[in-house]
Amino acid sequence: MSDQHSQHPRRPARRRRIRAVVAGSFVVALGAGTLGAHPALATADPPGPAGVETVAGLPPHLTAGRGATVPFVEQEAENAATTGEIIGPDRNAYTLPSEASGRRAVKLDAPGEWVEFTLTRDTNSLNVRYAVPDAEQGGGITGPLDVYLNNQRRHTITLTSEFSWLYSTYPFSNDPRAVPPDDWWIPEPRPVKTPFRPHHFYAEQRLLLGKTLHAGQKIKLKLPHDSTLPWAVIDLVDFEMVAKPKKMPRGALSVVDFGADPTGVRESADAFDAAVAAGRASGRTVFIPQGTYQVNRHVVVDDVTVTGAGNWHSVVRGDGVGFYGKWAADGGSHDVHLSDFAIIGNIRERRDDLQVNGIGGALGGGSTVERLYIQRTKVGMWFDGPFHGLTVRDNMIVDQMADGLNLRRGISGVRVTNNFLRNLGDDGLAMWSHFVKNPDGTPETSEEADQDHDNVYDHNTVIAPVLANGIAIYGGRDNVVSDNVVAETVREGGGLHAGYRHGSTRFSGTLTFARNTTVRAGVLDLNWNFGVGALWFYSLDGPMDARIDVVDNSFLDSTYSAIMAVKGHPEAHSVSNIHVDGACIDGAGTYALQLQVAGAGSFTGVEARNLGVGGTWRGDPFEITDGGGNSGWQNDIRWNWPMDTARPVAPPTNCA
Repeated sequence: MSDQHSQHPRRPARRRRIRAVVAGSFVVALGAGTLGAHPALATADPPGPAGVETVAGLPPHLTAGRGATVPFVEQEAENAATTGEIIGPDRNAYTLPSEASGRRAVKLDAPGEWVEFTLTRDTNSLNVRYAVPDAEQGGGITGPLDVYLNNQRRHTITLTSEFSWLYSTYPFSNDPRAVPPDDWWIPEPRPVKTPFRPHHFYAEQRLLLGKTLHAGQKIKLKLPHDSTLPWAVIDLVDFEMVAKPKKMPRGALSVVDFGADPTGVRESADAFDAAVAAGRASGRTVFIPQGTYQVNRHVVVDDVTVTGAGNWHSVVRGDGVGFYGKWAADGGSHDVHLSDFAIIGNIRERRDDLQVNGIGGALGGGSTVERLYIQRTKVGMWFDGPFHGLTVRDNMIVDQMADGLNLRRGISGVRVTNNFLRNLGDDGLAMWSHFVKNPDGTPETSEEADQDHDNVYDHNTVIAPVLANGIAIYGGRDNVVSDNVVAETVREGGGLHAGYRHGSTRFSGTLTFARNTTVRAGVLDLNWNFGVGALWFYSLDGPMDARIDVVDNSFLDSTYSAIMAVKGHPEAHSVSNIHVDGACIDGAGTYALQLQVAGAGSFTGVEARNLGVGGTWRGDPFEITDGGGNSGWQNDIRWNWPMDTARPVAPPTNCA
């Protein structure tokens, strides 16, 4: 849901080989700068650094109380001991470090190179976020990575780029030879070089270790001496103490008893359908026992509970796999409860004409979706309304070709809370109040009926959406975005966004952004030739004059401006009725406020520090009402073109 722009990849400067790195700093500069001095070469492996826990690549206290509470701890590879090369920091799109958490990672590019983590807590599993190169003709390659527990090789996992590496312009291609159409909005000189705009590099792989390791013990990831991979980039590892498989609830129906195959050899879709039908008819829970089940289409659910042994243990995977409610036009589904299993697809390219999402349809009437792990579908959860009443909580959504979750058209009474999303191909969380019209331009129903309203997105973590925004609200009324953490936007979007665009309804009522934290958010828009803010408002299709409350948010290390408002073209619609009450802006590559639209807003208790260029840029008559308690941003820069080059700033320290 975004216009496409571009920038060629830039290879990070090569650094000399090292035996171990202690990376204790969280400074993330702009561009491909070098790190500090490295330790001297050693003849034996040193003990290595203590384990460093982070949240979105930051010390955890900087995001305390915000984002999802998750069962794992994150350790960034650049903070671990390694014989590899630390790449980054870099925020230029189409580079490996730009899509990495913290904008740095470790590259292993010779057999025998490794990165070793010291545990901070007990664990019996790991989840590694990595990138490996594409095949020369596209389609991906695979190769091994050895896992050492306390310096003893115990496992080998297979890394793959089969589901990564996209090229060219929207809707993208997995062919590195693909070239874009000859359109005016593509600024690169012709003929373009291929691969053109490579992106979406990373993937995730989970592994149960078969034993418990304790705090202070070590886990090493190593390229084998006979490695078939030219290189592997390790971004981070999540460590989790996974619970034992859950037992079947009393009185439940097992999908295995209806013919489902837990080995994954035989197709089990019909068996799932039969179990779901029996569960609905009898009012009994449907249970997915431990195992891997092959399901190559949607399973339609209504008035039924489907639960598994845990999302590490009960895995449903296949081509086009998904659990869908009935369409809203058919009455939708009600009282559906999905929990404790994984959905893993095989999506290799973006096809917006295909319904190949993990969860879909209309799920209302008190339905719940919780504790699922969703990977490699087009969209993790895409709901089509209108409907009312759904709770989505405690899920993990990763490696998506498009959005993480989207509420489309006339959906209300939904709470999306405590979910963790990473590596999305479009908006992480979106509400799209799609104003649907007939071919003659008349509304299919009414604008008010198509508005998403009275929904809440709270306490979610969204990391590395490689296209568009972390959390985006397109039209609608009386929605709330609160207590979330959004990090690492890569291209064509910011951390938080409100836009009258994409054929949405107008905004009405009050939209609230409260107590959110953005981290390294915002990007350079190459066609506009200026930066997009960590929080931004875009009046493309009409004026935005409904009340928008921005309360007690923190904007940390923003790539360009912290808060931005911009008009559309050629119509210059205004943005007004913005009320910012309490904000900490700690680090911005350009400005605290970037106001490129006529309008008005009030600002109270907004503190800014570590600004790369200046306080406020205004290119239109935007009226600022000073409510008091402001500091650090009142110097005004007017009427020149906004800076297209951000300047490095100090790392954030005390926005909590």
